Amino acid sequence: MIHAAPTHRCNSHAHTVQGMDRNAWVQPGAHEEAPGVYRIPLPLPGDYLKAVNVYAIVDGDEVVMIDGGWALAEAEDLLAESLGQIGYGLGDVREFLVTHVHRDHYTQAIAVRRAFGTAVALGEGERASLDAIRTITEHPNIATLYEAGAVELSKQLAQWPGDPELTNWEDPDRWLADGIDIALKTRTLRVIATPGHTQGHVIFHDVAANALFAGDHVLPHITPSIGFELVRAESPLRDYLTSLRLVRALPDARLLPAHGPTTPSTHHRVDELLDHHEERLTTTAEAVARGASTAFEVATVLTWTRRHRTFDELDMFNQMMAVHETMAHLEVLVERGWLARSDVDGIAYFVRV
Repeated sequence: MIHAAPTHRCNSHAHTVQGMDRNAWVQPGAHEEAPGVYRIPLPLPGDYLKAVNVYAIVDGDEVVMIDGGWALAEAEDLLAESLGQIGYGLGDVREFLVTHVHRDHYTQAIAVRRAFGTAVALGEGERASLDAIRTITEHPNIATLYEAGAVELSKQLAQWPGDPELTNWEDPDRWLADGIDIALKTRTLRVIATPGHTQGHVIFHDVAANALFAGDHVLPHITPSIGFELVRAESPLRDYLTSLRLVRALPDARLLPAHGPTTPSTHHRVDELLDHHEERLTTTAEAVARGASTAFEVATVLTWTRRHRTFDELDMFNQMMAVHETMAHLEVLVERGWLARSDVDGIAYFVRV
């Protein structure tokens, strides 16, 4: 059995929001972030991120949710309790609009649908990954880790027992196409495809309210993982940088992220993320110039997280994510003509041009 779509974690480091309690945002409850929009943090037990924000949009006698959380009894209880604080129950949720297929965003929406018949919508770019979760018998990242030169990690992933619980990986009621408008009673949300973190990631732009429900695409404290999914894009970092520039070209809006506090400016954080990845591309190229030749070798000489941890200080799961993210940066460096790639016995090697 494969390991189903992971919760989001961070590997590389970037600038962080300063001057605040970094964990204040995880406090339970329904926190009004804009008129009629309530942020509800739900638990992620054992996860570095601590919580995932779902958003309840008041829409007349019902609510529409942005993301659903992880299908856990304690998360469902907290969601029901938080909705109760604003006068609604789980049965009053008309639809879940889900930013991407990862379990901490998608699975509880399916669980609530099973109990209450609630509609669930997901970006159409997630079709392949959702099919893969249910059908692939060997994790495809076994091969990609080997390609990256992480031979021992690929063997460890092959021995991973995986996820025996796949009941919450059902198809949505509707697939959301890029650029469509979702007309609610109180507002209109524009669906914008932002591939990178996953191929089918979408964000929801409320132009009139000057608000952007960003999912994992733009996060205030950390960078989203890149390149670690069941159906991997040809160049996930290229996709992510393109999506960031797309969001930067929109009118600036209040950032309503899936992890971390809301902030006044999406543009400010996008600029930081773009700068971070340019810096990361430079340090990756420098590592190759010093003699590291595979994604695994480069990952072991870089530092990770905002605490600048060494590769050996990461757990196995985050080491795998670090290798995939490094490979994504190496691929962009090849595309830009900074590096050249050759493959020998199934392993990709990189050199400076």
